[in-house]
Amino acid sequence: MSGLRKSPLKQERRGQLRDYGTALAWTPDGHQVAMASAAGEIVLIALDGRPQQVLRDPDGQSIDALSISHDGQFLAAGGQAGDVMIWRLGESPQLITCLENARAWVEHLAWHPHRNEVAFGVGPYVQVWDAEAAEVVTTLMFEASSVLDLAWHPEGTQLATGGHQGIKVWSCQAWDDDPQVYEIPAASLCLAWSSNGEYLASGNMDRTLVVWAMGNPYPWQMQGFPGKVRDLAWSELWLGHAPLLASSSREGIVIWDKHQDDDQGWNPQVLELHHARVSAIAFQPHTQLLASASEDGSICLWQDAVEVVQLLDGTEGGFSALAWNPDGTALAALGDTGDWLLWQQRRPKTGFF
Repeated sequence: MSGLRKSPLKQERRGQLRDYGTALAWTPDGHQVAMASAAGEIVLIALDGRPQQVLRDPDGQSIDALSISHDGQFLAAGGQAGDVMIWRLGESPQLITCLENARAWVEHLAWHPHRNEVAFGVGPYVQVWDAEAAEVVTTLMFEASSVLDLAWHPEGTQLATGGHQGIKVWSCQAWDDDPQVYEIPAASLCLAWSSNGEYLASGNMDRTLVVWAMGNPYPWQMQGFPGKVRDLAWSELWLGHAPLLASSSREGIVIWDKHQDDDQGWNPQVLELHHARVSAIAFQPHTQLLASASEDGSICLWQDAVEVVQLLDGTEGGFSALAWNPDGTALAALGDTGDWLLWQQRRPKTGFF
């Protein structure tokens, strides 16, 4: 593609997993990234070029979810076997807990933003586990279906879970109380809180996107997507009345910018360049630069979520996942054929331009 500006990212490292790349998670200091594959392996890769650390050898059972605790002490992983495995990280990472969940595929897990408690979906249940006390904090029932996604409120005060016909939001101060229920006609596939917790977005099976403002039970609903809404990402940077919201469906991306008048809703802008399904989207922390990865084998960097300023490649197959490190100076991506790649920003500045 012509007209791209000088590349702000440079490829620093690459390697190979045994199978399709499934999940990524950065340490809070941004110096290491955990990677997993459909073969069941988990590795830790350092930005400084040190040899990778193998936390788990491949056993043929996919690892589909990775998350690292807010203080970098613990790594949690779940997948096809139904186990939730927890490592204590450090110079020599050690597996300290294996929570067995028979006949349940663990696809979604996440650490509390301020405590060493990890939430994970097991069929129609969500369990919260305290890694330091080595005990179950609570077990929550979604009931209508398996849990299809979960997300902690940024302040750690609430836990949202999505599934068939809606979302349930529990208060972390009163787990036994009935959750707040947000009903939708179809299944909620992906959930995302805005960085200040003011908005909760749900991408849905029926080709809709729904956004709630906290304290208002009446949501905005966006329609007209070509397929189910698979992924969501909020910008941390506010330049208007709300942060930008990115959504992906099939090979397209839509950027949503909130109108000043609540009754006018959100203004859409379609980003078109990918030629196959968009597999992951993520805003660079503290900016409006959006990265999008596709099964067509490309990663696009969209300045201000509008204009492509760099096109990244490097894998013969498609890309399956991507994630920025916490300070936005490095980007990691996984490929359909097991390739992993790390790009790094060479100039120490906020954003890219």
